[in-house]
Amino acid sequence: MDSFEINKVLGALLGTCLVLLAVHIASGAIFTPPTPAKPGYEIAVPETPEGGGAPQAPADVPIETLLPTASIQKGTADVRVCQACHTFQKGQASNVGPNLYGVVGRPVASVPGFNYSAALKAKGGTWTFDALNTWLKNPRADVPGTNMTFAGFDDEKERADVIDYLNSNSDNPLPLPKAAEAAPAPANAAANAAPAPGAGAPPAKPAAPAQTPPAAAKPAAPPAPK
Repeated sequence: MDSFEINKVLGALLGTCLVLLAVHIASGAIFTPPTPAKPGYEIAVPETPEGGGAPQAPADVPIETLLPTASIQKGTADVRVCQACHTFQKGQASNVGPNLYGVVGRPVASVPGFNYSAALKAKGGTWTFDALNTWLKNPRADVPGTNMTFAGFDDEKERADVIDYLNSNSDNPLPLPKAAEAAPAPANAAANAAPAPGAGAPPAKPAAPAQTPPAAAKPAAPPAPK
């Protein structure tokens, strides 16, 4: 290969390098990321609502409000998940968990012969509608140390259906509790109410007392006889 061919090859390589360098410089100028005013990583921090503290979760609906619309049929289907550990018919022996026939209104940890956890024995009380609602939502949160491994029913309507079924599964179902009556209006409601027309006007001046007419003059006495 003569020197002319070598020069052509070297020229082509040099031209290629120059083109690549130009493309690199141009792409760097076009796609250069903006330089932050302050070095470091940006960390997104959730905004805290005014007043401080995390937003509160909505309060649970009282069970007595949900029971009137609960479904025993749906509750019968929902408790199938419980049948792996519990029995539900009258006179059936307990399983991993105690028999649940007539559980509504029954004292806590009271099935004869069943080995309850110490935590549940210490709970005491009665399985009322409200107590069952709290228990079925999250047994371990309600009674820390219980042997109950079930996570609970998160849906409040589902819990109401289950409690309605458990109440019906008894020789003497209890009457459903009534929802609390509407709370009375706050004491300051009347103070914040709009004033009645004319309420902001200054008090009227009392009427001037009527003037008593002057008493009639007495007639002059007649002259005494001389």
